[in-house]
Order: sequence, then C-alpha cells, then structure tokens
Amino acid sequence: MRIDKYLKLTRLIKRRTVAKELLDRGIFLINGRVAKPSSEVNEGDILTLQLGRHKLTVKVLKIVSYAKKDDSHDLYEVIKDEIIEESSEVI
Repeated sequence: MRIDKYLKLTRLIKRRTVAKELLDRGIFLINGRVAKPSSEVNEGDILTLQLGRHKLTVKVLKIVSYAKKDDSHDLYEVIKDEIIEESSEVI
C-alpha cells in the first residue's frame, strides 16, 4: 500500500493530500530511507514522521484496505514519541 494512503487510513495524517505534501518535503522515513508519496509500506516497516518539533516512530502491524476510526490504532504500534528540543546554537 502507498504510504500516503496508509497515513490517511491510520489517521496519523488527517488527509491524503496533506500526507502527499508532507512526503514531498522528504521529512518522512521508511526503514531509515526518505519516503515519497508512492513509496510502498509493508507489515513490519518502521516509519519515522516528523511534524514540526514532534517526532513519531511507529511500526506497521497490519495493511488493510479499510479501517474504522476505532480500529485504526490497531494498524500500527508506537515505538517512540518525542518532542525535539530547539537548540540554542547558532550556526
């Protein structure tokens, strides 16, 4: 399944078009590699999502074509959820 569709299905991102725009920026990773909107997601993959200062790492548990809102959290497991501190260093 395409990552943009998976992010929408799991409700990690509210809209598929928003997921596509964020993926085009190159800030999401699949197994440590930069993901594009058409990148395929498989069970067992590790996704790293960074939205502003919020960094979320999840493991893909299931790939399904449809999921109800209540069941969407069963499709992934949160491995790490962190807030990135802003550094005071000026480069």
